[in-house]
Amino acid sequence: MPNWLLPENIADILPSEARKIEELRRALLDHFRLFGYELVMPPLLEYIESLLTGAGQDTDLRTFKLVDQMSGRTMGLRSDMTTQVARIDAHLLNRRSVTRLCYAGSVLQTRPSGLHATREPLQIGAEIYGHAGLEADAEIQELVLGCLALANIRDVRLDLCHVGVLRTLLAADPLAKAQENTLFALLEAKDLPSIDKLSQNFSAEVRAALLALPGLYGDASVIARARAVLPAMKGIDVALDELEYLVNLTGGAHVTIDLADLRGYHYHSGVMFNVFVPGLPNAVARGGRYDHVGEAFGRLRPATGFSLDLRELARLLPTAERKGAIRAPWGSEQLLREKIAQLRSEGEIVIQSMPGHESEQDEFDCNRALTFDGGKWILQNVG
Repeated sequence: MPNWLLPENIADILPSEARKIEELRRALLDHFRLFGYELVMPPLLEYIESLLTGAGQDTDLRTFKLVDQMSGRTMGLRSDMTTQVARIDAHLLNRRSVTRLCYAGSVLQTRPSGLHATREPLQIGAEIYGHAGLEADAEIQELVLGCLALANIRDVRLDLCHVGVLRTLLAADPLAKAQENTLFALLEAKDLPSIDKLSQNFSAEVRAALLALPGLYGDASVIARARAVLPAMKGIDVALDELEYLVNLTGGAHVTIDLADLRGYHYHSGVMFNVFVPGLPNAVARGGRYDHVGEAFGRLRPATGFSLDLRELARLLPTAERKGAIRAPWGSEQLLREKIAQLRSEGEIVIQSMPGHESEQDEFDCNRALTFDGGKWILQNVG
């Protein structure tokens, strides 16, 4: 096997794509700052006990583990940055007020999260800590839709769900609660025959509701249908009220409700969402409320947020246009060095040709050149 081959679902990012991703990263971080979000930079690896606190089994399975040669303890390479940011909020900042934090960096996963996905996503996201009300969920929803608008992606589908529906049903029937993990998998697969078979001994009310959940999918009218077919339980009523509130604040985005879409069920504590766009088979962004994670770090603190993979999002953008640049000869003459320094201080790209080489840069269009004429260096257009 050639020694330059990379592992499966791991790839280099070449110049034009890297620039596209980096410009998108800068634009999104600037967008977050307009809302008052502060940038944090968690470490790439940390002790496994901290890294997986409150994260759930899925994150554990996605996390690469290694032994620290200094302490002998097990460490993990982060597969998601959300719990790290929650730890920063709980233990390092430890503020009483609402805190808005954002982040951007590579994560590493043992398996790809979806079709054609990389195992090294470049994750960017934002989180709000300290406010349990729907205002925080609404701001996160506005933020993620704004990110896609900045990327000039207009045809956006926002899928909403709420863990409170299933959790309320399970709390009402001990037999159903004992089958929580199995039911979760069957509902996610919308496997009605298996749900029907598994729920034979459940209470009639809970069984009927579980069989109805896979069909409660569609536009915002699903909320009214759910009120009609699901039992009148406080937790369900609250969940549907919260979904309705957020649907009314989407600003024209295409919204779907799927009460059986339970990705992130074990991690989230309220509203969950996935954002889909044409051209990508996987959700481009995911988020929701996860109030219990702060408690796992010893500080009960409401939290909601989202993250997306910049590499996935950048795939949808057109190839970056070549940047106009200036070609200059290599030399140590004072006038030449001063002219190049002046041009670069004005924001111009100046590429000096190494002696004996005609440089080729796919990313730059050297449409001008520095030439010496009449005792001074001048710019000339290149045909």
